[in-house]
Amino acid sequence: MKSFDPAPSSVGTASYGPLRPPEISVVLPTYNERDNILVAIERVAATLDGRPWEIIVVDDDSPDGTAELVNDLASRDGRVRCIHRIGRRGLSGACIEGMIAASAPIVAVMDSDLQHDETILPKMLAAIEDGEAEIVVGSRYVEGGAATAGLSPVRAAGSRLANGIARVLLGVRLNDPMSGFFMLRRSMVEKLEPKLSRQGFKILLDIVASAPRSTKVVEIPYGFRERVAGESKLDELVTIEFLALIVSKLLFNVVSVRFILFMAVGASGVVIHLATLRGAMAVPGVVFEMAQTIATVVAMTWNFFLNNWLTYRDRRLHGVAMLRGLVSFYLVCSLGVVANVGVASALHGADQVWWVAGTAGAFVGAVWNYAGSAALTWRVR
Repeated sequence: MKSFDPAPSSVGTASYGPLRPPEISVVLPTYNERDNILVAIERVAATLDGRPWEIIVVDDDSPDGTAELVNDLASRDGRVRCIHRIGRRGLSGACIEGMIAASAPIVAVMDSDLQHDETILPKMLAAIEDGEAEIVVGSRYVEGGAATAGLSPVRAAGSRLANGIARVLLGVRLNDPMSGFFMLRRSMVEKLEPKLSRQGFKILLDIVASAPRSTKVVEIPYGFRERVAGESKLDELVTIEFLALIVSKLLFNVVSVRFILFMAVGASGVVIHLATLRGAMAVPGVVFEMAQTIATVVAMTWNFFLNNWLTYRDRRLHGVAMLRGLVSFYLVCSLGVVANVGVASALHGADQVWWVAGTAGAFVGAVWNYAGSAALTWRVR
């Protein structure tokens, strides 16, 4: 495998170095892409030859040494930078962090797994510079594009379904809103950043859905390639996070994706609680109070592990830290019960309708559990 090792004479010259600031920043988010990243950088550099550029690799603390490899290259070529993220993970968050850190007025985002066709970068750049578009998307689903080479039949069908849902529910006028290959001006990123979710994988959909309807978007076709090395980071959780993002956008970003997932987990916990309660009461000698206690502990345990797997996947706890987190989650939820009952009792005592009081108490308890667990159980370390 040929690695990218620029000649010393090309660094710091009028062509690329500090005398000419970059015209485009290319953000490459990575996690365990050691076998692909140098080839990706080399290909981007070759495609943009003759234009001042910079490449920003945003690595989510890859255990395979991706960041170390990029830092070694960066020590020899000032056009390459590495943002090594420790204690935080997630593709959308990495893309946002890289775009905000860009030096150039135009920023592109593409995968580092070699599945995106970097040769269309000049066309994308020309569309932005000529004023033809404000956002340019590398698209698999317009004439001339192809997606079958790099996607399994199941993933291809899921991608098309997700595209259809995004267009119908959010009014996103794109053939490929799930694309991870796009370009826009950094100034637009800065304006939209407060509305963007750092959780999940579909940052382009978030950007387009958050941008004004008048934003000019152009799609340029490309052929999606097969992955050469490494493993895909997309799993079954992507679909759930995608649906949560849709709900967040429909609610005008008032509710975060993480809170929506936390509430969904809580709703599933109610089902677990009732099922456990019914089962425990069927055991001879078990009174209601004991069955309720058992059901409560089982539901809290269920909620903890499901939140650890889904809601806080970017802060997922393991080993001893997971056991400490479970104990802290029990504590937070116990106090949430106190808040729930206290608010509901106060409102009911003030002659409020019972279901209003109960709903208000449940809402306060849920918000407390969310805030408390975020601050204590899954706090950023």
